[in-house]
Amino acid sequence: MSGFCCFRRGKVDANDERENTSRLKATATEKSKVRGDDAPTVAKGVSTAKPGGAAQQHQQSPVLLELFTSQGSSSCPPADVKFARLGQGQAKDIAGDVPVITLAYHVDYWNHLGWQDPFAKSMWTLRQRSYGQSLEQDSIYTPELVVQGRAHCVATDSDSATSLIQSAKRVPAPLIHVTFESTEPSTLQVSVTVSTKKKTTDETVDVMVALYENGLVTECTAGENRGKLLTNEYVVRGLETACTLQEGVPKKPVSGQVLFELWPGFSTSTTGIVIFLQNPTSKEIYGAEHFQLPVTL
Repeated sequence: MSGFCCFRRGKVDANDERENTSRLKATATEKSKVRGDDAPTVAKGVSTAKPGGAAQQHQQSPVLLELFTSQGSSSCPPADVKFARLGQGQAKDIAGDVPVITLAYHVDYWNHLGWQDPFAKSMWTLRQRSYGQSLEQDSIYTPELVVQGRAHCVATDSDSATSLIQSAKRVPAPLIHVTFESTEPSTLQVSVTVSTKKKTTDETVDVMVALYENGLVTECTAGENRGKLLTNEYVVRGLETACTLQEGVPKKPVSGQVLFELWPGFSTSTTGIVIFLQNPTSKEIYGAEHFQLPVTL
């Protein structure tokens, strides 16, 4: 049998899990090991980051892809591999020429299967439930791919993913300026100024800031993936609202700040920032951009 795992919206039930057969072939490198108790290495100072380039090279903003996954489910590792390829620009067979930005959220409702996903958070489960409500799903499931906040499919279904990415609504790339500052060894302050080239919506739009980590390798010693070496990329470690664009007013900049608590082993070389505009009601995405953290802050 093959398939995916799901549970009914608002209720977690182990009996809702469907089929669980998958295998992951992963190789680890020293630079991508999950770090232990090392203190975060962020220097004090202020630094300005430049966009990753996707929006600058395209007048339209990239398509935001959000993966809801779990190390506790055997259905998820193949989706994690496909998702990593998408984020790295190595999945032209799926995305074609459409530029994409990727974020992976580890949900916590499969932790009861014997393995505690170290990156799982209840807030990511709540985010997925919110998508489930706005997309009128009967249930939420893993691995789920949400495209531009307005469509979803099983993340291992390449044909469906291709269709959703190719048909996703595109918008003009927002103008984003971002600076980073670390006033304390274990915190990162992100300051954002955003304006849009033209009106995108008649409703307010939240400016969201996501902090993600790459190169994570986990030896799974229990649960459905016991004995496997799991690799995860674009893992969201924090998500905050920086500010709000009121009724999509064009060209009027808005600014805000968010503060992230950093984790043991934090390194700027394996982390990045994604800033995206999202309608808090419909969940539709109105632009996204990726920023790599400077080596020295």
